[in-house]
Amino acid sequence: MDGASCFTTPKEDDSMKKMHLKRLTALALGLSLMASVLIPGVSAADEASATVDTEKPVSLTLYKYDTTTAAQDGAWDVSSYVSTGSYDSDVNAALSQYAIQGVEFSYIRLGQLSMYNGASKNGQQETIPLYGFTENTKTDSKETIQFLSALGLTTNDAYRVDHDAQQNRVWYFESDTLINALSDALSRNSTSTKAALEQYMRDCGGIALPETDQNGKTGASNLEQGLYLVIETRVPEDVTSTTDPFLVSLPMTTVDGTGWNYDVTVYPKNETGMSDLSKTVREAKADTGKNNGSTEDITDGYAHTATASDGDVVEYQVISTLPTITSPATALTTYTFVDSLSKGIQYNKNDVKLAFFRDKACTDLVAAWTEADDKFTASYTDYDPTSGSSMTIEMTQAGLDEINSAEAVYAPAVSLRRGYSDLTLRITYACTVGSDAATVYGDSGNPNEVELTWKRTNTDYYDTLKDCCHVYTYGLDLTKEFSDHNGDFSKVKFLLHNTTDGYYVQAALNQAEGVYYVTGHTTEEAEATQFVPMSEGTNKGKVLVKGLEDDTYVITETATDSGYALLKEDITVVISQSAGTQVCDICGANLLTASATVNGKAVEMLDDNGSVSALVPLTVVNTANFELPKTGGRGNKLLYGMGILALLTAVGTGIVFTRKRRA
Repeated sequence: MDGASCFTTPKEDDSMKKMHLKRLTALALGLSLMASVLIPGVSAADEASATVDTEKPVSLTLYKYDTTTAAQDGAWDVSSYVSTGSYDSDVNAALSQYAIQGVEFSYIRLGQLSMYNGASKNGQQETIPLYGFTENTKTDSKETIQFLSALGLTTNDAYRVDHDAQQNRVWYFESDTLINALSDALSRNSTSTKAALEQYMRDCGGIALPETDQNGKTGASNLEQGLYLVIETRVPEDVTSTTDPFLVSLPMTTVDGTGWNYDVTVYPKNETGMSDLSKTVREAKADTGKNNGSTEDITDGYAHTATASDGDVVEYQVISTLPTITSPATALTTYTFVDSLSKGIQYNKNDVKLAFFRDKACTDLVAAWTEADDKFTASYTDYDPTSGSSMTIEMTQAGLDEINSAEAVYAPAVSLRRGYSDLTLRITYACTVGSDAATVYGDSGNPNEVELTWKRTNTDYYDTLKDCCHVYTYGLDLTKEFSDHNGDFSKVKFLLHNTTDGYYVQAALNQAEGVYYVTGHTTEEAEATQFVPMSEGTNKGKVLVKGLEDDTYVITETATDSGYALLKEDITVVISQSAGTQVCDICGANLLTASATVNGKAVEMLDDNGSVSALVPLTVVNTANFELPKTGGRGNKLLYGMGILALLTAVGTGIVFTRKRRA
């Protein structure tokens, strides 16, 4: 006997070797149909006599194919085939490219096929094939009862009960009884039936077959003849619906009813659908046209790329499709998200929310969790200015129990699925873009990754998925000059007005770096930051502003040094984005590249710490005022002298006139 079994069967005598082929054919076909298998076309079987060679070993081969994708591609039509239990080259040729690797099946031998010759229940003499389940009465073994209970049967449903030569009790069942019981049990409650049979497999020494290879193939040879239970006990993450447990007789009658097939091939059916994961971000609510502030619409401003000003609060969402859960063997024991932020962005903390939906659009809500519900935990690493920080969202046991077994979605009595199987999970939280040198400016962006890890009860490995999004921000490199190079930079002031979103920029000066980092917005001009060029250091004469989103900005010079003319008009700077040629190898999105204009003319943006297209360059020159005549000095003396001369002339003339009149 190959492997452990819960049962032993009496050795058949020669009188039992003659079989009633009509009943055996019905048995073989019935058991095969119970397998929820693909239906291959009729092919030649093992040509043997009508009498079973009881000494001949048997084998079981299984091929696992992704019939979901095959059907979508038009490569497979299940209605075109009938089950034979034989290898079918046409099936393998049609589905070879859809092979599923990494599927585990387990099997256990239940009992021996025997012939009963005797009086029936109604007193008539008959010959009938039966399956005997044997237990040692001297032990308290309950394996038979455990198996029968999983099918909703008891020993009272046996066709007859007997004892073998060793006085072990043997319960004999008709094939119809077993076929109908398994079918009915799966129809009533497939979840509990599968769970019970999986438990029976574990308790009674079931043997795991090797995982299916790259061709989707697995199996076992040199098996002892008998009735076997086969269960799909482990699947890769992309399999969303497992094969129902099935019974198979080894050997089985050929499809034409004339012989025996000692090497049975089965094509179990699976549905597949890769679990997915998406992380997106949207810009601050105050940004015009970016979002309307709705927390319900998952498309409202969310994307794999976004821009933001330093100090902005950006909102993230992580959306994942939960794996299919069909039984305790496929239940989740781990479901954890590890979210990583770039060093320029920090978590707001304690605002994480989880919501489960029936649909991918996240409109049909099933359940909503907060941290206060104790169904998940959110823990954070300390912020590191060189590497950033991370957040781990982990389901607690209470959360896993609800995900695995809640009855709010699927009716356990009729549905294969259970718990929150295949639901859409949405996670939301907020972060703040930094206002310091840790933030990356320009096309390099600030990538933010998330990794989902999950594990099932019946697996000894972890499945993972990754996704990410990118936040971009930019800056302004304004150089102030005086035409005569003599002006006082400290007397100059600028205002920066975002005309796209209707706010004035607020920023804080890092004196040591000579950089203004954006900290916020205001609609009041009086509260806006007055940007003053640096008077000393490497950035002397510069107004370096970092942390601007892609928008239109108006620069107004509000003050300058005496003797110099203010700018007659404002300066308009436009920062724009477009999809670049570089594609993110994690999320698959086209990364952004920036461009800029100053007063309508394109400018080449400057690099910043190795990141291209980071800063918009421009130069503002103040020229000297025209010098007006001054009061005092040589000019005034000249005027005074000319005035006296005119006065003296006028007085002298008067005197002459007077003298003439007197004469």
